[in-house]
Amino acid sequence: MRIHCKVVVIAVCFGVFLLLYFLGGNAAVDPLLKEVVQEKEEDRRTSPSPAQLRRDVSAKFAGKAAAGVAVRSEDPPGVRKEAKALVGGGSVHVKSKQRSAVARPVMRRTRAEEFMHLAVVACGNRLDETLTMVKSALLFSLKKIKFHIFAEDPLAPQFKERLNQWPRSISARFQYTIYPITFSVGNADEWKKLFKPCAAQRLFLPVILKDVDSLLYVDTDVLFLRPMDDIWSLLQSFNSSQLAAMAPEHEVPKIGWYSRFARHPFYGVTGVNSGVMLMNLTRIRGTLFKNSMIPSGLSWEDLLHPLYQKYKNHITWGDQDLLNIIFHDNPECLFIFPCQWNYRPDHCMYGSNCKGAEEEGVSILHGNRGVYHDDKQPAFKVVYDAIHDFPFEDNMFQSLFYPIQSKFLDTVNTLCGRIPQVFLKQIEKTMRKMFEEKVVQHIRPHK
Repeated sequence: MRIHCKVVVIAVCFGVFLLLYFLGGNAAVDPLLKEVVQEKEEDRRTSPSPAQLRRDVSAKFAGKAAAGVAVRSEDPPGVRKEAKALVGGGSVHVKSKQRSAVARPVMRRTRAEEFMHLAVVACGNRLDETLTMVKSALLFSLKKIKFHIFAEDPLAPQFKERLNQWPRSISARFQYTIYPITFSVGNADEWKKLFKPCAAQRLFLPVILKDVDSLLYVDTDVLFLRPMDDIWSLLQSFNSSQLAAMAPEHEVPKIGWYSRFARHPFYGVTGVNSGVMLMNLTRIRGTLFKNSMIPSGLSWEDLLHPLYQKYKNHITWGDQDLLNIIFHDNPECLFIFPCQWNYRPDHCMYGSNCKGAEEEGVSILHGNRGVYHDDKQPAFKVVYDAIHDFPFEDNMFQSLFYPIQSKFLDTVNTLCGRIPQVFLKQIEKTMRKMFEEKVVQHIRPHK
């Protein structure tokens, strides 16, 4: 009997203990829940931040846990830990807040990957030349590139086939879109035959690429000898009125084409060359351009066709002449970059006249006059052939720089070949920089 009474007393005491335990736990949780409700009321008055949203979610799960509702296994681990901590009592309330400040998962907004945009227009037999230009841009550039390739219908599938054959390590660094040749105003056949096949397409890039903010246009016969990132960064140098950038057509007015032969207005003293053209398309689309036809300004699209109709019997270099006329009337809109960003045979075939290239080396090589494909300027052809033949993922010093360097020995008897440092300086500098960034900095010191 005594044993029976003892068991009953122990059971009653244990029951009272459990009752007090649960009452004490709930009392500890209630102030916290009130605090959370107050915080939620304050949150409604202001736009919620990610941290506030996480607090609401945590409170929701904490309330379920306090009421005896199990937290689902698929809920975030940080939430489960916080819910358990809240049930533990008032002393854990402070600890849970401290822990949540450190252990709560951080919501990070994924930043849109930044691309540079490069456009080129290819017609006729320019497939290989265009692909070599694209290759040179990818070999040296740091950021990813989106290529906008405007091509005649027969070339479009060939571009796609060739580009898709490049190794994954290269294709991961760029995207491309192939567009048909289109002209939004005027006679398409007339525009197409204005100068070189399809060259006038560049005039319509602001109209066609409405979703692109800024763009670098280059001719098919252009080669990058340093990262495209460097010329892309010149967009930051534009003042509030500038919306495009080009290099002078010539450095010496006495031997420049425009200063001697042009029968139409042109920019500055020697005109500008449009083979490398950096454009803020957003500004171009939003600007009214002064002109010699009507007193008021005209938008870019409305200006092109009447300007062509007025000067078509006086222009020699087609779309480039039209650009010179536009920026003659609107000089405040043009940023001029130095000649090493658009280095042509004219800069060396009459003697070296590009001081920037002599000091820094050629940044962008422009092989106009067909010099990549004949023997008139072998210094240009040496660089083109080396990039064209370079196997992707080979050692760039061994398979690109040294072949160019050694083959230049055969060109020293030519006007352009006698200054090899102009062609080699920037390539070597770029390769050394790439080697240091990709190899040297990743080598860990031995312990």
